[in-house]
Amino acid sequence: MSTQNLLVELFVEELPPKALKKLGEAFAAGIANGLEKQQLVQRADADKLQAFASPRRLAVWVPDVLSTAADRASAQKLMPASVGLDASGNATPALLKKLQSLGADASAVAGLRRAVDGKAEALFYDSMVKGATLAEGLQAALTETIAKLPIPKVMSYQLESGCELPGWSSVSFVRPAHGLVALHGSDVVPVEALGLKAGNRTQGHRFEAKVSPVLLANADSYAATLEVDGAVIASFAKRRADIEHQLAHAAAKVGGGCKPIEDDALLDEVTGLVERPHVLVCEFEPQFLDVPQECLILTMKANQKYFPLLHASGKLTNQFLVVSNINPDDASQVIGGNERVVRPRLADAKFFFDQDRKKTLASRVAALDKVVYHNKLGTQGERTARVRAIANAIGQQLGGAALAAQADQAALLAKTDLLTDMVGEFPELQGIMGGYYARHDGLSDDVACAIEDHYKPRFAGDELPRNRIGVVVALADKLETLVGMFGIGNLPTGDKDPYALRRHALGVIRMLSEADLALDLGTLLPDAYAAFGDKLSGASAAPLEALLQFIYDRLAGVLREQGYSAQEVDAVLALRPQRLGDVSKRLAAVRAFAALPEAPALAAANKRIANILKKAPPVDAHVSEVLLQEAAEIALYAAMKSALPQADARFEAGDYAASLQSLAALRAPVDAFFDGVMVNAEQLDLRLNRQGLLQTLHNAMNRVADLSKLAV
Repeated sequence: MSTQNLLVELFVEELPPKALKKLGEAFAAGIANGLEKQQLVQRADADKLQAFASPRRLAVWVPDVLSTAADRASAQKLMPASVGLDASGNATPALLKKLQSLGADASAVAGLRRAVDGKAEALFYDSMVKGATLAEGLQAALTETIAKLPIPKVMSYQLESGCELPGWSSVSFVRPAHGLVALHGSDVVPVEALGLKAGNRTQGHRFEAKVSPVLLANADSYAATLEVDGAVIASFAKRRADIEHQLAHAAAKVGGGCKPIEDDALLDEVTGLVERPHVLVCEFEPQFLDVPQECLILTMKANQKYFPLLHASGKLTNQFLVVSNINPDDASQVIGGNERVVRPRLADAKFFFDQDRKKTLASRVAALDKVVYHNKLGTQGERTARVRAIANAIGQQLGGAALAAQADQAALLAKTDLLTDMVGEFPELQGIMGGYYARHDGLSDDVACAIEDHYKPRFAGDELPRNRIGVVVALADKLETLVGMFGIGNLPTGDKDPYALRRHALGVIRMLSEADLALDLGTLLPDAYAAFGDKLSGASAAPLEALLQFIYDRLAGVLREQGYSAQEVDAVLALRPQRLGDVSKRLAAVRAFAALPEAPALAAANKRIANILKKAPPVDAHVSEVLLQEAAEIALYAAMKSALPQADARFEAGDYAASLQSLAALRAPVDAFFDGVMVNAEQLDLRLNRQGLLQTLHNAMNRVADLSKLAV
């Protein structure tokens, strides 16, 4: 059968720019998958599709699409033979009714196939199913794809009078649709969608298209024709790359090592706003540079979708880049318009900054008592008191009274910038503005940095707080959130995590492990819990146990992403190490131990010991030499007296790898013990002594990790 390339385009009003990339990918994949389901295209060809997405269109090009799918054999299971046929072998009413639903009649009974299905014999109806035509298959694919698009918000609209198809008068879609193109080669495929009939015409750029409408000769000419005649770059990826190139070129022309700010989300959004990008250089008055650059950058990016220009040092310049959707001969009007628009925004930022500095952060503390944090956990003032208590306890452990005092000061002021005008306008600047205002109030740079950094790490890959004070306050802040939310039962479910508890847990893990802090989870969580006083008085220890497991689950995921095997991770975390800074060293030790030739046998023996002890009553790790009778148990005990002190000494010194390697000498005596000694002897004192021997060995073998997890 012959094939031709297929082009499908849905022409609509301006699509939401933040969702455009995902919409384009979903539209293309949906059409290709639908055609493959109808066997009109092979999987390998469907994977070669080209997706297009511009502010006013979603389109896909699929190669080598059949005009008609091949007929295919179908085997339809009907029912058990005992149900479909009576004792005489005649069809029952149930079978006839089933055949009728398939378009067959009683004459088909003789041709039914009988075959064993499970434990019973069943009847099968074999037939040839006629292959779908492209019009049928594409119609089904188009309808299903449109219904399943990840639309952020649906809108309903009336179709133009006289344009609607029979049965269509209003439509629900992401934006009003005005055109549909479906070309198989150069032939129009007669399909319909959203009250529109497919054709071979589309629209180009609103202002710069050479012709209107744009006539498409065939599927393969789509992108080129639209770019030349319609002045539209239909490919999202190509348009994005063009914007990146123009931004870099414009920055280079400005000189001085300037570069546009890097922001993939902003780049994607701007790509979703323009059909034919043209980058222009604009500027604002240098006086605005007195405002913290984070404020200026955020207002330009969030409100205007501009790309601020930075010096090579990272300092903001008074120039910025605009991605225009038009390319006039004289760009001065466009440049002037954008400069006029941004000026009031920057003036607002300067006003907020000037006003905020008229009050100190300390003077705002009392007002936190009027800001509700959570109806079950009180106000931001109460929350601040809890964070201070937790920070004080952590500070005392890490650096004594001096660190505790500095952490207390930073924790007291950390949330006060929530009451400033700047953070009220730009919540993303919380913490950052607190640092600026703290310096303006004359506080030390260490405390100011801690206030600024106490939200860190804010996201995966973010840097940790810059100093020890910041680490203490950040830990306290995250622990307060985690313990509080677990204490009142606000746990994450599925993909819903409104309080970002997963992110908070990962932040705690990173600070404890990467900074290698001498802090135990077993102490941190109860201390944080105690800071809540009677707020969590109705809760038991269960929330802390659930939170501890939550943290270890997050840690396990992080470690697997770092390349450790599930066995290695399970072996280490089975012991629930309290100091997370030790975890990486334990994992390295386990990996080195697993490479030893003795490791498999010792891991298997450890698992066997665990099973024996699990079935026995609680046993003391004590051995009486006078009760050792068999040669194998005497030899094992002697080997243990030699190896275990070495292993323990190396463990206490923090050399976990050497500690585990000391156990390798026990392989032969352990194997001999299990070959020649009956552990559960009938004589009680012998049985208890042998169980004590195994308990002693088990305790020693599992100080670094649970070695039984390494057993195959």
